[in-house]
Amino acid sequence: MSNKTPPRPKTIRCAIYTRKSTEEGLDQQFNSLDAQREAAEAYIRSQKCEGWEIVYDRYDDGGFSGGNIERPALKRLTEDIQAGKIDCVVVYKVDRLSRSLLDFAQVMGTFDKFNVSFVSVTQHFNTTHSMGRLTLNILLSFAQFEREIIGERIRDKLAAQCRRGQWTGGYPVLGYDVDRSARTPKLVINPEEATKVRRIFSLYLELKNLLPVVEELDKRGWINKLWHSKKGLPKGGRSFDKCSVHALLTNPIYCGKIKHKTDLYQGQHQAIVNDEIFEKVQAQLRENNFNRGNRLPSKHGGLLKGLIRCPDCNVAMVHNMTKRNAIVYRYYTCIRAIKRGRQSCKHPSLPAGEIEAAVVDQVREISRDTKLRDEIIRQAILATQQGRAELESHKVQLTRQLTRDHGEIRELALEQNPSSSLAHRIADLQVRIAKAELELAKVNRQLHGLDKQQMTTEEIQEAFIDFDRIWDALTTHEQSQLLALLVSKVEFDQSDCTIAITFHASGIETLEQQSQEV
Repeated sequence: MSNKTPPRPKTIRCAIYTRKSTEEGLDQQFNSLDAQREAAEAYIRSQKCEGWEIVYDRYDDGGFSGGNIERPALKRLTEDIQAGKIDCVVVYKVDRLSRSLLDFAQVMGTFDKFNVSFVSVTQHFNTTHSMGRLTLNILLSFAQFEREIIGERIRDKLAAQCRRGQWTGGYPVLGYDVDRSARTPKLVINPEEATKVRRIFSLYLELKNLLPVVEELDKRGWINKLWHSKKGLPKGGRSFDKCSVHALLTNPIYCGKIKHKTDLYQGQHQAIVNDEIFEKVQAQLRENNFNRGNRLPSKHGGLLKGLIRCPDCNVAMVHNMTKRNAIVYRYYTCIRAIKRGRQSCKHPSLPAGEIEAAVVDQVREISRDTKLRDEIIRQAILATQQGRAELESHKVQLTRQLTRDHGEIRELALEQNPSSSLAHRIADLQVRIAKAELELAKVNRQLHGLDKQQMTTEEIQEAFIDFDRIWDALTTHEQSQLLALLVSKVEFDQSDCTIAITFHASGIETLEQQSQEV
């Protein structure tokens, strides 16, 4: 008889992953995540004779949906797998890891790459066996189907609630409190806040502009709705700006309506303002053309858009215009002053024409520098080549993927014994093909746009050699593109009325050499 002891099984380091879709109940002493982990630990201990050991680092995703893989604990788990710290991943049920076939395939690809097995405690399968993989795909198909059905039910329920005029949830708004005493929460008027809401509507009808309303609200110290979360944390309570005032004035909830997508329904809550006042405000907003800045004609577009900044606030200055007696006046104004009023930023609005002319004059001076001109042309060519190379590489990858997927579908269609897993695989391939075709069309449009919009080397060369003659012939888009090749930032110092122009690195070097020669 031999006295040799049997060899000790190889140690298998088992990490436990847990997930819960909502945060409800997570503050309890023993919650759903703890229950999942306890069951997984018991299963791992039962396999101790096989060398299984628990990795005590916790990978818990509380309040994260299984419809995607953007989860912090799952990312940490993946990083530890890639670092070689884990041999097996254990979950309570397969849908705790993912409810999406495509996402699950991606995660399993990572597991396979690093030889990590996957085990579900309650469904009793292991991906190290072919039968376990088949069972896994079937269960995952049903998990995704269940998630989609749940989503459809929720959307249908919300639509039905809106048709009945019920509040469907979300952040509370100024003027209303949420009554949760009944089974279905409902909105009830907060008398003190409702008075403020009515005054905001009347202020806008009196002042006929958003910014004066913001300034008046700031003087009175009025703020947005202040409320507390279920955990008692304060939320909201911010000062008003143009965006928040506009959102308040256009919210149909204040005239007793509930909005679902593009439809309006009579709500079960009381209105704060009547329909006549609400419609007058909407008409005034349309007259003021609230979004006119996004629809400026190209001939009025700012050359320094994205380049000029407010030195006091370190934020962008926005190109805007006013029209008086058929004359258009253009300005660059600090975006903080536009949103919060002039008192929030003391930096003056700058006349667009004058500051653009000053910057162009400076560019005109340095355009005579041959070395700088050649460097800008080199950078332009390099940027174009890099952008095109990335798009072309992406196009090749998409084309190869489509070829593989179409070939696999043709092979699967020839199978003599079709099964449910085969049908699911074909459906997955069709979904992936549709996404790839949309992405390929997008890449082709980007390549076409790159050819159409990008200035050629000859155009840049000609523009610099004969700057004075060419500049006026260029479109606003081409002029802006030309300035962006050289200038990185423009600032106006109101203390001494000087303009500071920051050039790209190559421009700074050439300008320093030029100043030394002078």
